[in-house]
Amino acid sequence: MQLPHLRPYEWDSYIPANKFASTISSDPAICQIAVIGIPDDTGVTLNYGRPGAKEGPAAFRSALRSMSIAQPVDWEWPRIFDAGDVDVVPGDLHETHGRVTKAVGSVLELGLFPIAIGGGHDLTFPFVRAIAREFGQLNGVYFDPHLDVRETDGSGMPFRRLVETNAVNALRIHGFDSMSNSVEHVKWFQSNNGHIDTTATPDSHWPGGNTFVSLDLDVIDASYAPGVSAMNPIGWTPEYAAQWVHAAGNNPDVRCFDIMELSPPNDHLNRTARLAARLFLAFLKGFSERES
Repeated sequence: MQLPHLRPYEWDSYIPANKFASTISSDPAICQIAVIGIPDDTGVTLNYGRPGAKEGPAAFRSALRSMSIAQPVDWEWPRIFDAGDVDVVPGDLHETHGRVTKAVGSVLELGLFPIAIGGGHDLTFPFVRAIAREFGQLNGVYFDPHLDVRETDGSGMPFRRLVETNAVNALRIHGFDSMSNSVEHVKWFQSNNGHIDTTATPDSHWPGGNTFVSLDLDVIDASYAPGVSAMNPIGWTPEYAAQWVHAAGNNPDVRCFDIMELSPPNDHLNRTARLAARLFLAFLKGFSERES
């Protein structure tokens, strides 16, 4: 099924039946979740980051092909519809953002839970904007060493734009690095109902109400996740990230989820792509428990 502003993704004709990827469907009517690729890194280049995130959705799917089993022992995966990739306009940030919002809106009309795979982190803005149009003003939780509240266009602006457009009510960041954020950005964030949380655990401190969750892969230490736009020399372990992602999947208030900044040209042995796929599966496991 082809949706507006989305190009179908062609999976391999043969995926072993015992692999998770064999359960991905082309029929949204039998699914609960839609995956949306956003292959654009215009925002990354505008902020002088390492280009390559436009290749993130393809690398994510490639990694997912060989990961996990189709039928776990004592639970079932939620059914996944691959909606394809947004038909982006390279170099035109605003046109791409408009297409992302329209594409996500078409997925929401099908009654599916959207998960976006990027792409630069600026794409969280048009992704979440579509969710806010459906559910009203949201609370936001994001995993990132950077506040991403720059005034100028680029990958470092999504959360400022969400506040300025009244798409969100409050923001909470986990993984914040005090050495990677200017005092001006911290002051702006805190004066606009933003909370820097350094003590929360995955089983606590969720804001309540309709919530979006965004994972920037550079919250994870560079020794595990080298394939990102801006490597983190002192980030989270994969295990800790998986705990947060699982908790997000399990939370019935969470209305969408994204994984951003996967940059395959900078990814040694596809380590970060495989980690992104594994974190996606952790979210699905939490979501399956939500449904039960």
